[in-house]
Amino acid sequence: MTGEKTDLVLSEARRLTGDLEDSYRDRIVAALYARAEAIASRAVKEAPAPRRDLDWRLDAILTSRLWGYPIMLALLAFVFWLTLKGANYPSALLASLLFAFQDILTSLFQRLGAPAWLYGIVVLGMYRTLAWVVAVMLPPMAIFFPLFTLLEDLGYLPRIAFNLDNFFKKAGAHGKQALTMCMGFGCNAAGVVGCRIIDSPRERLLAILTNNFSPCNGRLPTLITLAAIFMGGLLTTAAETAVATLTVAGIILLGIVLMFFTSWLLSRTLLKGVPSSFTLELPPYRPPQVLRVIARSVLDRTLYVLARAVLVAAPAGAFTWVLANVHLGTSSIIDHLAGWLQPLGKTVGLDGYILLAFILGLPANEIVIPILLMSYLATGMLTEVDSLAALGEILVRHGWTWITALNVMLFSLLHWPCGTTLLTIYKETKSLKWPLLAAVIPTALGFAACFLAKLLAGLLGAALGG
Repeated sequence: MTGEKTDLVLSEARRLTGDLEDSYRDRIVAALYARAEAIASRAVKEAPAPRRDLDWRLDAILTSRLWGYPIMLALLAFVFWLTLKGANYPSALLASLLFAFQDILTSLFQRLGAPAWLYGIVVLGMYRTLAWVVAVMLPPMAIFFPLFTLLEDLGYLPRIAFNLDNFFKKAGAHGKQALTMCMGFGCNAAGVVGCRIIDSPRERLLAILTNNFSPCNGRLPTLITLAAIFMGGLLTTAAETAVATLTVAGIILLGIVLMFFTSWLLSRTLLKGVPSSFTLELPPYRPPQVLRVIARSVLDRTLYVLARAVLVAAPAGAFTWVLANVHLGTSSIIDHLAGWLQPLGKTVGLDGYILLAFILGLPANEIVIPILLMSYLATGMLTEVDSLAALGEILVRHGWTWITALNVMLFSLLHWPCGTTLLTIYKETKSLKWPLLAAVIPTALGFAACFLAKLLAGLLGAALGG
């Protein structure tokens, strides 16, 4: 027997052995629980518990193979629909208020006789970037995070982990990765740290390397904004809102599917091994404490993330203003950099400015769109964007179509993690190899997805035109 055949036989034997061990383990756990229930029923007398019966009935529906997944997808779509529908008007109001304050700052700088370069860096660079980040990010986060926290407080998130456990096991990963995936929707760095709950080093690395496929709070506003403008027609009708909602939900589901695929691929190549099992005890359902949930989500998540975005956006805005206003010859530095990236950007349905915005946005994903807007504008400053319609007009003037928006959404989902997440991966793994791999894998998939989307859109346009 050749060495290759021997390896295949051993691999199959390990897989079968692992399946048998999981089967025995499940039987042992079931027997232990059955024995414990029998002892408890003889020793303890308790009054009828209609609430426990209700929990069992709910679990029979929410964790069933027939209804569990449709309900999970419907809840995901509902959360994004409510976020899209509710965030538009507060964003416009905040933008109007914050951009109006610029006039006060302008008058103050004029009275102080401040030099033009200082006014440009502080007001046109830092303040306008901050104003845009706050106006665009705060309303969606103020809606999404409380809804997500309500589901967590209700006890539904462990049911999601239960439903997805079998998928992760088939992908060669650990079922607890479903929990770290959910944490990644808040912050990928927190999701990476949360991977400590996975005991197996191999499966922990799988969870760390694929956590970036969960779009974090820094990327969700970008997805929601672009879907509302280009797929939802500015949400003027119920049908357009539904299309935008389904687009965002589809992008999220694509990330989850690619998480399974990448885990499966890595578990059969770089991180070979047999997936381990775990026992998840589902907590009882409980009525969410609405006021406490809102306070916790606003203080611990919304304001924390917003403060982090503001701290990063201020220096990034100033740096981008300098790049946009310092000229080498007849063009600004930012024009030169974007020009070098233009061939690659056009190949994958983007442009050089978009790729440059993602590169400069490495410190935080929240600042990608503000950097892009400042890069586009010939004045080298962020113009007043007080509504989705105004933002859409700027993007369309610079050649954007629905396929450009779709590719930006795809690349926002599939590109290198932010600087904080990369640093966290290094601290968790004590090696530069894994942060590098965590950046290369999604970026390669992102370029492939954008190129494929551009290719299919071109074929579709040709077919419709013919």
